[in-house]
Amino acid sequence: MQRALISVSDKTGVLELAQFLHKMDVEIISTGGTAKLLTDNDIPVIGISDITGFPECLGGRVKTLQPKIHGGILANRKIKDHLDEAVELGIPMIDLVVVNLYPFKATILKPGVTMAQAIENIDIGGVTLIRAAGKNSDSVTLLTDPSDYAGFMAASEAGSLDDAFNKMMALKGFRHTAQYDTLISQYLAKELGDKALPEQMSVSFEKQQSLRYGENPHQSAAFYREISVLDGRLSGAVQLHGKELSYNNIGDASAAIEMIREFTDPTVVALKHANPCGVGTGATIFEAYDRAYKADPVSIFGGIVVVNAKVDAETATEMKKIFLEIIIAPSFSEEALTILKKKKNLRLLELPEIMNPAASEPYFYKKVDGGLLIQEADLHKMDEESYSVVTEKQPTEQEWADLKLAWKVVKHAKSNAIVVVKNGATQGVGAGQTSRIWAVENALDRSTTPTQGSALASDAFFPFSDSVEKAHEAGVTTVIQPGGSVRDEDSIAACNKFGMSMVFTGMRHFKH
Repeated sequence: MQRALISVSDKTGVLELAQFLHKMDVEIISTGGTAKLLTDNDIPVIGISDITGFPECLGGRVKTLQPKIHGGILANRKIKDHLDEAVELGIPMIDLVVVNLYPFKATILKPGVTMAQAIENIDIGGVTLIRAAGKNSDSVTLLTDPSDYAGFMAASEAGSLDDAFNKMMALKGFRHTAQYDTLISQYLAKELGDKALPEQMSVSFEKQQSLRYGENPHQSAAFYREISVLDGRLSGAVQLHGKELSYNNIGDASAAIEMIREFTDPTVVALKHANPCGVGTGATIFEAYDRAYKADPVSIFGGIVVVNAKVDAETATEMKKIFLEIIIAPSFSEEALTILKKKKNLRLLELPEIMNPAASEPYFYKKVDGGLLIQEADLHKMDEESYSVVTEKQPTEQEWADLKLAWKVVKHAKSNAIVVVKNGATQGVGAGQTSRIWAVENALDRSTTPTQGSALASDAFFPFSDSVEKAHEAGVTTVIQPGGSVRDEDSIAACNKFGMSMVFTGMRHFKH
């Protein structure tokens, strides 16, 4: 190795690397702030202009975009014609490229940043240097991550710097530029209000943590976070206590957080295997938790609980009585933390902005065989003005309250889904059934309290009147469903026959 080009925005470790290269008699070409840092520390540097014979210009926008630089990087050392031409043109070979890019990510994450400021931090020359070195990794070593400097120096000293190392560094470089370009396109789409599903889709995430395993012990897994995370999203939660989160924990926690945002009154959602198993509302979080627990004291065991207000000592005392995997809350009182931390493995997640409506994911992504399904997230909130009572009987005030709760919950249960509610708490949830009548039977049969006077919600229309008949047999007095079946009149007639009320919402909430 005879010559290196160093031009970095993140100067972590670069001084130590340059000192090592100088000690190894490697010539260093550098630019701008990097060159100043090195010369200030008595490391000889060759300026870019000394190589190109052309000054940096346009306020530093153009520095390295020049044939004498890129020719020295791209020349294939195995092709004699390349080497002969380089000599003829006076192009010096560059064997090591150390580059990282303008801080576009850090810039767009700053409060109040303007588009002009963001655009000024779009790197051009650095990206080109990385791509050139990555393309010619047979001849050139590329370093884009300061964490790789130590490995490079160790391999160089040991004489073990090889093609495998170079190829891996090239891969990291291309990942670096791919993420960079994706961030730019995502930022511009957001700033320009582009809500269309584009012809090409790229997304970018950063690894937050490795996981012990996936859904099952034989599957490897990791958790990745979005680059720009709004307050209130799961990836920004602070874990206050408990063992490491698992793959299933994270998936269920996300589902629970999505659901709690439906509510404004004090509410507790208990969730198990991505489905709600108990939801309660009340005047206080304690009352809401008591109702959620009693809704299904069996399924809540080993489940996840999410609340939309501070967990106090009284509520924590009740929560401590059973085995829970996770409790998620905007905050915990000091007394509540003292109580709950006595359970060594209980994960406590604090998410202060959990109810931030802007934190809800705007799009839903689902990987399928050979492709990716993308859809707008189902963020529709209740719109009572568009609902219609289609029966002779009108719901009572209490029935309306229970219908609203049931409708909010059924939206988050896996389809086919039925939810039964009474007095501010779920009684039974029938989720993930292949037949709607089975979902009805499941919800009613699993109800933990008598269903006389209960409200029932269905995520999609009733194809036949048998669901109404089954609900009536169990004492259900009011139903909410989208409507839209060719046999709607049969269900309406059955409700009128049994003295039940039924509300059509006009909107389906399948969740697969």
